[in-house]
Amino acid sequence: MGVSVALFTRDLRVHDNPVLTAAQRGDAVVPLFVLDEWLITGAGAAPNRLHFLAAALNELDEQLRACGARLILRRGDVVDEVEQIVETLGAESVHIAAEAGHYGKRRATALRDRLAAHRCRVHIHAATVTSVDLEAIRPSTGRDHFAVFSPYFRRWETARHRQPLRPPRHLTVPRLDEAQPGLDDLRAAPASPHVQVGGEVTGRKLLRRWLSEGVGRYAEANDELAADATSHLSPYLHFGCVSAAEVVSRLDLSDPGEYSFARQLAWRDFHHQVLAARPDAAWTDYRPGPVVVREDAQAFDAWTRGHTGFPIVDAPMRQLREEGWMPGRARLITASFLVKTLRLDWRLGAGHFRYWLVDGDVANNQMNWQWVAGTGTDTRPNRKLNPLRQAQRFDADGTYVRRWLPELAEVPGAAVHRPWREGVDRAAYPAPIVEVPGM
Repeated sequence: MGVSVALFTRDLRVHDNPVLTAAQRGDAVVPLFVLDEWLITGAGAAPNRLHFLAAALNELDEQLRACGARLILRRGDVVDEVEQIVETLGAESVHIAAEAGHYGKRRATALRDRLAAHRCRVHIHAATVTSVDLEAIRPSTGRDHFAVFSPYFRRWETARHRQPLRPPRHLTVPRLDEAQPGLDDLRAAPASPHVQVGGEVTGRKLLRRWLSEGVGRYAEANDELAADATSHLSPYLHFGCVSAAEVVSRLDLSDPGEYSFARQLAWRDFHHQVLAARPDAAWTDYRPGPVVVREDAQAFDAWTRGHTGFPIVDAPMRQLREEGWMPGRARLITASFLVKTLRLDWRLGAGHFRYWLVDGDVANNQMNWQWVAGTGTDTRPNRKLNPLRQAQRFDADGTYVRRWLPELAEVPGAAVHRPWREGVDRAAYPAPIVEVPGM
């Protein structure tokens, strides 16, 4: 069957990888990853994700070497680099994961157009980045996507989910003599000081621990900010070091915790389906919003630095810079504060999150921001989260806030959420930049 190219993108794994499984049916396979300049030095560059990517590629290479292969790295334009390898080896097919965003779709189209001249077919594999084929769950109305999550989830629950694929036992890789680019410059820009990085090996260990020790409490504890009761799998899902389809297959939906976690994975699929149908929703309103947006550069700067004067907002914004991550509930609180309380454009917040988040996924990040802003798929677009009430519900004794705001470490209990009442020196911690009910 000749030579096939397995073009890794957001599927940096050997376990349950439809791209690699299909490519290995050839006589030889080229496990290829192209370091796209746009992602490394261009507008798409984000230091935390680049540090993670370097670790993930190293672990992918380790996994491939265990199969008698190795990861082939190239740097430059993806289409140019793939074409060169196809020409050099006379490859007959290229396999790549289906993606929802404009970048991924454009890349797949360009590959098909360019490689057609070489009689090389491009195969796009669904349910590689997501847990289900995005086109398999459609509304009965004939629309190309669901606009509301609840009916999507009902269909998702009963949809056919594929079984995980076994990793290859042995791969034959054709000889390529060109020198490989290094990964050092992926780590050149400073990342968050405590960002967690890894790849398939690390991610599978984390998954095993989560399924055996953590997921059972997910339904009751995932919103408790101080409990740190979330899986921390989101970066591994973003880079495909862990397969979303495999995770779903290992969940018992009769268990409340596992069912609740599966629901979050369904949200991820839902957002990918929406973005696949509306790629413009990455930066344009999915629908008109309820808030008249204003401009306030000082307020935005205070929000990004964690100096709004509201500890429940500032603590996660400090955590974001320190770790490149924050809990899901904290993302809702900080986003709602920016777009509903400060009335600033959701695109500002989405851009800031995309820069810092190690799991900064276009579909999840942008569509969640639109959901909070009321321009997305939320059926209650006027929903507004009061930061003080959120603090009372999800960090009642202030443990989470004190963890990230050392200047408030001596303020006891719930009083930490209203430091302006406790005589805290404003030189140490700022006064609130806006008034909210309950102050």
